Amino acid sequence: MPRHCTINTWPGTIHEPGLLDIGYLIALEAADDQNHVAADRHWNGFRKSLPPLVTPSFVFAEIATFFNSRKRPAKAVELGQMLLRSPGVQLVQVDEALFLRGWQYFQQRPDKTFSLTDCVSFLVMQDRGIVEALAFDQHFLQAGFQKLP
Repeated sequence: MPRHCTINTWPGTIHEPGLLDIGYLIALEAADDQNHVAADRHWNGFRKSLPPLVTPSFVFAEIATFFNSRKRPAKAVELGQMLLRSPGVQLVQVDEALFLRGWQYFQQRPDKTFSLTDCVSFLVMQDRGIVEALAFDQHFLQAGFQKLP
């Protein structure tokens, strides 16, 4: 059974921000995900000193769609509300300028299998000087970032 993620519980310690990716969120919440055990173990050890997290609105849309399309609308709403209300997660709205930059980044890398959401996430990280992502996606490494776990 999926466990309840406690993203809304934050310690007072300030660290460098990190990016929160959809694969990490899915792994935390979906017990049948191949990365669930690793995400759960990492989160339980990491959340005591968790840095502020940033995530693009595209990731928010993907997480809601993922759980809703798997007939888990309550989980989609729960995670959406948790992300919106969490003082430790900053939701970056993807405006037209960021969208177009993401689209350009996507088009300039035909040799990669990056999603458009990946490209937007990379730009958010570049713009904010973020070097680490909570992600299982190897694309973050290919784009020159670090990923945890």
